[in-house]
Amino acid sequence: MIKLICSDIDGTLLNAERQLSKKTIAEIGKLKDKLPVILISSRMPSAMKHLQKQLNIINHPIVAYNGGLIHINDDIKQSTTIPFEIVNKIIDLNEDCLHLSLYNNDNWFAPQLDHWTERETNNTKVNPTIKHNNEVLKHWKTHRKGAHKIMCMGDTKLVTKFYDLLSENFSNDIHLYRSKDTYIEIAPKQISKRSAIEFLIESEFGLNMSEVISFGDNFNDIEMLEASGLGVAVGNARKEVKHIADKTIENAKEDGVANFLNDYFKMS
Repeated sequence: MIKLICSDIDGTLLNAERQLSKKTIAEIGKLKDKLPVILISSRMPSAMKHLQKQLNIINHPIVAYNGGLIHINDDIKQSTTIPFEIVNKIIDLNEDCLHLSLYNNDNWFAPQLDHWTERETNNTKVNPTIKHNNEVLKHWKTHRKGAHKIMCMGDTKLVTKFYDLLSENFSNDIHLYRSKDTYIEIAPKQISKRSAIEFLIESEFGLNMSEVISFGDNFNDIEMLEASGLGVAVGNARKEVKHIADKTIENAKEDGVANFLNDYFKMS
């Protein structure tokens, strides 16, 4: 018996226009009063809340930064950051001047208004504060703040080189996700989408993982799908995700999640 729905956003729940389709809104609308629907993403909270509002699930938990920040009705239930010292070292290693955006809570600091900043703004509907990495670090040092996420963006070869460098130096401290060839999403080592769900089902719902259905498409969804009672990959998911999933459905742009929810809950 499924009692909790968890879904990734980009590449999973959104269509080709990076929007929620009418069908997705309608299908989740049928279920939202019967069981919790949790959006779980590498995005920052404000890049997810407008989607919560469209789905009318604003009172349901939201999991941002791949599990690094958990909100319920704007109350922070759990927060895990990359320590300031590690953030500082990562910035120092960026000799190729790749774009490094820094995130803490609902603040996004982009080093300059460039192609990458504009791309993320278009994708997430959130505007950053433009501030050089060193200026952000100067402020964070005073307040001993860390980063919920660091987003590295740039030329594929340079990003790969930086990925290898980070892997070599910080394998015990951070997770590295290649969501695209030109991206690295950097998160605290101790968290994941799976750990966030486990926290919520214990602290808020009194459930177990066998009662969870989860949807995803990328490497950072693998642990979540493997641990869920029913782990579902969309048709456009990476082959590694499809391999571990219990089921593969239609592509995100074909309303795969909405179609599956309609069929599944008709039968159950």
